[in-house]
Amino acid sequence: MAKKKVTIPEIMEMKKTGRKFKMITVYDYPMASMVDQSKAELILVGDSLGMVIQGHEGTVPVNIEDVIYHVKAVRKGAPNTFIVGDMPFLSYQVSTEEAIRNAGTLLKIGADCVKMEGGMKVVERVRAVVDAGIPVIAHIGLTPQTAALVGGFKVQGKSAEAAERLLKEALALEEAGAFAIVLECLPTGLARLIDEKLSIPTIGCGAGPYTTGQNLNAYDLLGIFDKFVPKFVKQYAQMGQQMVEVFDTWCTEIDEGKFPEKKHEFTMNDEDLERLY
Repeated sequence: MAKKKVTIPEIMEMKKTGRKFKMITVYDYPMASMVDQSKAELILVGDSLGMVIQGHEGTVPVNIEDVIYHVKAVRKGAPNTFIVGDMPFLSYQVSTEEAIRNAGTLLKIGADCVKMEGGMKVVERVRAVVDAGIPVIAHIGLTPQTAALVGGFKVQGKSAEAAERLLKEALALEEAGAFAIVLECLPTGLARLIDEKLSIPTIGCGAGPYTTGQNLNAYDLLGIFDKFVPKFVKQYAQMGQQMVEVFDTWCTEIDEGKFPEKKHEFTMNDEDLERLY
């Protein structure tokens, strides 16, 4: 029996009941299909596809067309899972009109909501998108689209001043209408404080155990993406190495004449074949 897709009111209710929800980042049909069969309630189609799928050093090169392509594939694979479409760099910063149009496009092609990175500078954009009837998950802390401004992929909010700023940003984004907020690479104590101060759910990504939900990338969970492994990632398998071993085994069997076997062959009538000779 297929699982029932979670709704936004149900996600927000988890904040009150203390039930933890899970969000897995994937980008394609087969991965989405696996998540759809799992207990995870949400999928993030993240702009991290720039690194994991496209091989870039960061997320900045990703454009809205890339996210549209992957949301379509994920929706086909996960009809029973709540899908979050990431708003990539420059898809919402240029103007309010462009932000609404791009966010609306993601909903039209299958996303259940969008995610927008940033603090005070994006509060009014978030408000405008929400006012247009488009649900938004906010994202503060380490924001990969603007990581260059802070010297790379580093933990945020370690000083009292930075922690206070992040708390104010979280409260402002809640007031602007975001129904949940991703906290990425924050000290555990700060993430816990933000979660306690907000009435909306928080989603931790390297923010400790006290957030309402947790998010990790499927390629990290499975040990497929090994270009770098963040401290907050737990790899539950080493499928990347297993895949290489499968490829090598296939190559070896070809060299040794073990593949293809008779059971892998197709046949035709011998008389018809003889005519060709």
